[in-house]
Amino acid sequence: MNTPTSTGHEPASADKPLVRPLSVLLISTYELGHQPFGLASPATWLRDLGATVTCVDTAVQDLDPDAVRGAELIALYLPMHTATRLAVPIMERIRVVNPSAHVCCYGLYAPVNEGFLRKLGAQTVIGGEFEEGLCSLARRLADQPPAPAERPRRMLQIEPVISLPRLRFRAPDRAELPDLSNYAYLDTGDGRRKVVGYTEATRGCKHLCRHCPIVPIYNGHFRVVQKDVVLQDVRNQVAGGARHITFGDPDFLNGPAHGFAVVRALHEEFPEITYDCTIKIEHLVKHRDELQTLRDTGCLFVTSAVESVDDRILEYFDKQHTRQEFVDVVGRFRELGLTMNPTFVTFTPWTTPDGYLELLQVLAELDLVDNVPPIQYAIRLLIPEGSRLLELDEVRQLVGEFDEERLCYPWQNPDPRVDRLYDDVMATVMQAQRDEASRRETFARVWDVASALARGAPAPLPAGLDRAAPSRPAPSMSEPWYCCAEPTDDQFAPSI
Repeated sequence: MNTPTSTGHEPASADKPLVRPLSVLLISTYELGHQPFGLASPATWLRDLGATVTCVDTAVQDLDPDAVRGAELIALYLPMHTATRLAVPIMERIRVVNPSAHVCCYGLYAPVNEGFLRKLGAQTVIGGEFEEGLCSLARRLADQPPAPAERPRRMLQIEPVISLPRLRFRAPDRAELPDLSNYAYLDTGDGRRKVVGYTEATRGCKHLCRHCPIVPIYNGHFRVVQKDVVLQDVRNQVAGGARHITFGDPDFLNGPAHGFAVVRALHEEFPEITYDCTIKIEHLVKHRDELQTLRDTGCLFVTSAVESVDDRILEYFDKQHTRQEFVDVVGRFRELGLTMNPTFVTFTPWTTPDGYLELLQVLAELDLVDNVPPIQYAIRLLIPEGSRLLELDEVRQLVGEFDEERLCYPWQNPDPRVDRLYDDVMATVMQAQRDEASRRETFARVWDVASALARGAPAPLPAGLDRAAPSRPAPSMSEPWYCCAEPTDDQFAPSI
């Protein structure tokens, strides 16, 4: 990666207006079924400069060729691996429809795929706190006359590829984004649905988990979005119909005082609004005595990237928690009446048939089968460019050459049975989805596949589980959360 980095505070020139009108097109391809914060936030900043900004979310909208043709600056938001792969055909289309446009890629996955994105036509790549970088780029473009229609203006990038200033944020401008009803909804678990809004109280993460895509960009830093900005964003979305808010922070308790202050204020103003957030097991252990605040302020569930119940794999990932701590947190949640929705990276180079079956056994023993979206049984480790896993000699010896088409390092499990198990589990999960099978029925089918491999024949289900018994659905999103997942050959994770 060519990743010059800046840190510090927002430059005083952030509000310097454009010297001439500039047409900007911001494009999001996918953000886990949420209305994209990564369009709404920079839209505010760019409009404050005087730019004309059009936002298009291709997850729910068609990309109008006229919008592409009329833009001088086209910026694609790439917050995750799937979004980056979906952006490839769009960038190819941009080159044909509007070769004079200056193309920028921004977001978490832009810097780690910088070389590939520049081959596709990106002239500017920005990661981290991208708002000021986009403003700087817009200002430089406006300082020059429009480029000839037949070719792009070549400008040397001066904006840091990774920028981590402490910004004074602004309330995201969501006015022109698709209505919230177009996005994933909350299933409350009792047959009701709620329209969901999405915001962020912090960005980045102070932890250095080896498999996490945030680490190559933020390297242990996180940035606070000021409480008044978060609350204004929530107000705007409640006015737009939201009755539940997802906090998209990589870890909501990176700044615990800030996080708790935000949800207390949210609950005081909107006592009927529920929310969910993502928190590390490590933080749930550390703040064990404060977790009732989540319950008392309307938290419906907490997503936690548990990743594994194998302490050896947790050490490879540098997760800073143990299997027993996960078990203890589940018990604490039960005491408080909170819902835990754990997520996993179920297939890794260190997964064994017995280890996979043991994970299923633990989920059954902890009565979490109804809390786990079925796709979590088929998550295969993604090793992108810049991953801290590549610091390990064992991993470097294991992976193949970087695959630009798939934007990851390919790997195989030393035991070929595990890779076959992955294929079989994925096929089982996909078929269960087509059959509209319950989470319990899906678990039972996965158990049959995994136990047949590990023990030679399908074993009886763990005690207390009955595949014919109805599920007891936990509150969950209609589009499940996932991360660090290697894509399949013929589909992206959103379809599963």
